[in-house]
This record gives sequence, structure tokens and C-alpha cells, in this order.
Amino acid sequence: MFNLVIFGAPGSGKGTQSEFIIKEYGLFHISTGEVLRDHIARGTELGKIADSFISKGQLIPDELMIDILCDVLDSNPAAADGVIFDGFPRTIHQAKALKEVLEKRGTQLNAVIGLEVEDEELIDRLIKRGKESGRSDDNLETIQQRLKVYHSQTSPLRDYYIEEGKYLSIKGSGSVTEIFETIKAAIAHSQR
Repeated sequence: MFNLVIFGAPGSGKGTQSEFIIKEYGLFHISTGEVLRDHIARGTELGKIADSFISKGQLIPDELMIDILCDVLDSNPAAADGVIFDGFPRTIHQAKALKEVLEKRGTQLNAVIGLEVEDEELIDRLIKRGKESGRSDDNLETIQQRLKVYHSQTSPLRDYYIEEGKYLSIKGSGSVTEIFETIKAAIAHSQR
């Protein structure tokens, strides 16, 4: 079982690169953002709670995200062969919880792919995405709040995973194909 986390600021290309990684390594994709947006669209109780945080550019409380993650892992048999976690963990508490969740299932996290992109480029990408997709959270005010939250709450994970020896720093600018080739090389090197 091969488990990866794809990590980076909003707009760094996590979803795009996840698609390539899934095809290359046959991993089950868990995007907490997609799971939450699905619940919001369906108007579930979880969706209403999630929307009250997301609409303000805030993170979902850790315990709620961990419960969601466990539910997705346990209800999808394909996850037993390997997973790419996209948008999780976002805090050190969540990272420690993920480690426990995987250990309970007899596996571990193999690597963390860190997509590194400058804030100016992230804002440009997200504004463009908002115009193309109609995502309500891709407006300048919410983007700036999401980046502020990312830098204060999520970016400390980078140091945590460097200390764990799991972090693979990837320059997230350039062509999608070039970035993916860099990811593949970093994964191959980390497995030696």
C-alpha cells in the first residue's frame, strides 16, 4: 500500500497533479474539498456546518475532518490499495491524527508532495479559476483570507513533514507536465 499527501496553498495545483499521480500509481483519491463541496451541494447537515466555515475562508474543525476522512477510507474498498490525500492534513493535529488512522489500518504515509508557488501566482490562478468554474470561494477577499489561514495554520506542516523525513519539495510553477515529471522523479528518489 502506497500513501501520499499532496500539499500546497490554495491554487498550487494539487487537484491537477493528483489526477496525474492517480493514473501513474493507481491510487484512490481523497479530496476533502470535493467531499465537503458535495455535502454542501446536497444540503446535508455536514454540508451546512462545513459551509459556515468555508464561506468565510476558514478551516473545518480538526475532529470533523478526521471523522469525514475515516468514513471515506472505510466506505471505499479501493482505498485499501493506496491513497492520495488532497487537502488533508491541514494542521499538525490532523497530520498526527492521519498517522494514527493509517497505523490502525496497518499502513503508513510514504511521502508528502509539497507544491511550492508564490502568493502572487496563486492569487492570479484562483481568480482565473473562479471566473472559469464559478466557484464562489475564488474571489479576491476570500482568496486572501484562505492564503492568510494557509500561512498561519497549514504551512507549519511543511516543517513537521521535513522533520518526519517525508516532505518532497516541488516547484509548482511551469507546465503541468514538467511539474509532474519532477514529482515522479522525487517519488522514485524517496523510495530508494
